[in-house]
Amino acid sequence: MDSDNEHPSRHPVPGVLARATAELARAGVESPRVDAEWLAAHVLEIPRGRLLLADAMRTDELRRFEALVADRARRIPLQHLLGTAAFRHLELSVGDGVFIPRPETELLAGWGIDVSPPAAVVVDLCSGTGAIALSIAEESKPAEVYAVERSPVALSFLRRNAAGFPLVRVVEGDVTSADLLTFLDGRVDVLLCNPPYVPDGTPVPPEVADHDPAEAVFGGADGLSVIRPVIALAGRLLKSGGHVGIEHDDVHGDAVPQLLLEDGRFTEVTAQIDLTGRPRFATARRR
Repeated sequence: MDSDNEHPSRHPVPGVLARATAELARAGVESPRVDAEWLAAHVLEIPRGRLLLADAMRTDELRRFEALVADRARRIPLQHLLGTAAFRHLELSVGDGVFIPRPETELLAGWGIDVSPPAAVVVDLCSGTGAIALSIAEESKPAEVYAVERSPVALSFLRRNAAGFPLVRVVEGDVTSADLLTFLDGRVDVLLCNPPYVPDGTPVPPEVADHDPAEAVFGGADGLSVIRPVIALAGRLLKSGGHVGIEHDDVHGDAVPQLLLEDGRFTEVTAQIDLTGRPRFATARRR
């Protein structure tokens, strides 16, 4: 570009973004322009919405941006490069070893917020970063929120994210354990869970295969090996009239509601769809 030649220390943002977008598109990144914009905003230390007002990058900024784009082209998750993941109103610390919360899970969290009564006792199983638990704590008025996670690495991120939320109690535990949270038996108003649910052997994108922990993604041969004990646990923990919501794979639109019905302790079993019309989570009430 002529402007680059005239001012070698200043690199116009539109051209920089166009080149980065093309590089990411060639690498198979699903949203190349959006990712390029997030990385540019990160380097420039401005909100993404202000990129239109940014005229140029300095040479040192360009070098850092190009290094990040190269990493993204190698399919390192965008959130790992930024160090955070956005979830509803939160910015959560993320990195290797913890599952990156997905936008579709915001629907489950929102449902949980809507059904939570004042001073609720809420349990978030397979909490990971704490996305659901912290959203509940921030957007409703619970009395207690318990965020349960078993992975030591995920627990480190969960504790870091939960540090500013005194109502959230981090619990190291396995959702398949028979004695998990027995002190809450029959006391819980809302139980939510985004478990590992992808059936073993299902192809997943490189960002998931290489960076999300497999134990947070895959849920056994049929994808239901964690969901089954979660349903049993919900039956034990929930008070009469309490609510349960469980995210699942889009192939489980019939299977998870059926498991809730077969348990016999739940009513108002409902299959919930995401914004693309795919089955995404199932909800029910304790009889």
